[in-house]
Amino acid sequence: MSQETRSDTATATGTGLADWQAGIVGGLVGGAAMGAMITMMMTPVIEVAIPALYGLAPPPNGLAGWVVHMAHSAVLGVVFAAVATGTGVGRGVGRSAIVGLIYGVVLWALLAALVMPIWLQTVGFAGAPPFPNFALPGSLPAHAVYGVLLGVVYSFLR
Repeated sequence: MSQETRSDTATATGTGLADWQAGIVGGLVGGAAMGAMITMMMTPVIEVAIPALYGLAPPPNGLAGWVVHMAHSAVLGVVFAAVATGTGVGRGVGRSAIVGLIYGVVLWALLAALVMPIWLQTVGFAGAPPFPNFALPGSLPAHAVYGVLLGVVYSFLR
């Protein structure tokens, strides 16, 4: 009789994505929700201000606004992944959601309230908001939703 020996040591295969990939997907999920909120609450931002950053508006161009917004969302998702991985704060869904919320608020303060008005003024956009643009509620709730969804999706996918 022949006897077969089988090793019971299984090789673990991860089903999670790499951190940067989870950051992209999380950024896109959060960006889609944020974009929907901005489209409903502040249509000119997605149709004119965001594409104007790159000279793609005026006239209003919702498709260009969405493309630019989603590209920003994906890139900022990778930045979140780098921060979360480097600091170890992205472990666990609840913790990652809280860190994502803080990240979204920081993005709002730095990018939407400070960088965007200067950038739009620099490219000569006539409808540029004043600097600084901390108008509340403005896009703060949308950035918060972006961050929370980014954190949750990132945590699940890793």
